Amino acid sequence: MFQLLRNIWKDEQGQDIAEYAVMLAVILVLVIGTVRLIGGNANNVFSQVASSIPQ
Repeated sequence: MFQLLRNIWKDEQGQDIAEYAVMLAVILVLVIGTVRLIGGNANNVFSQVASSIPQ
């Protein structure tokens, strides 16, 4: 039983998938935060430009 647990603990297969999932989650959080920050500012800029154009 001890040998089985040791083999399961030392088995490194599948760790790459977990690492990629964590990396993807961090990238998604950064991208979503950036888009929300820039998106709000861009909307304000476009609204100001549109309101300053005479009709």
